[in-house]
Amino acid sequence: MNVLLSLLLSVFLGLGTVSANAATKDEIDAYAGEALAEFYKQSPAGKDLAQRAKGILIFPRVVKAGFGVGGEYGEGKLIVGGQTAGYYSTAAASIGLQIGAQRKSQLILFMTDSALESFRNTDGWEVGVDGSVAVATLGAGGAIDSNTLQKPIIGFIFSNKGLMYNLTFEGSKMTKIDP
Repeated sequence: MNVLLSLLLSVFLGLGTVSANAATKDEIDAYAGEALAEFYKQSPAGKDLAQRAKGILIFPRVVKAGFGVGGEYGEGKLIVGGQTAGYYSTAAASIGLQIGAQRKSQLILFMTDSALESFRNTDGWEVGVDGSVAVATLGAGGAIDSNTLQKPIIGFIFSNKGLMYNLTFEGSKMTKIDP
């Protein structure tokens, strides 16, 4: 799937050759640090919530591309207690009227120990099957909806152009990797 996405991204965005190789740990760490800093800058309420989370799963560069058949792929890391607790990939596929490509960042907060342990103890954790992610929406002044704050797993989708709305994690599968 990574090769398909690289090819589609190259065609749609005219970027030339995009490497189909997995990122290294150093690259994932650097990109994750940048994405987390951008998230904190965009959402002070999200930063406060992240500081209370039992674990943070961040995918700094998720590429989504499609031409009739689409897919998305990204690599990231799980942070527990301020330390890297593992590296993961996220992937999803879709069929339907679609053409184009985009890049986004995804952040998933595990707010309870049981939600975090469920994620860590499942091989190939799938959103909507193994756990439900409440996508956070921001209100006036950047406040997070109070119903969302009560959920055990909270997700944010954002880019360097601001938080993106009406997006979903449904169907995404997260798998542990060894970059």
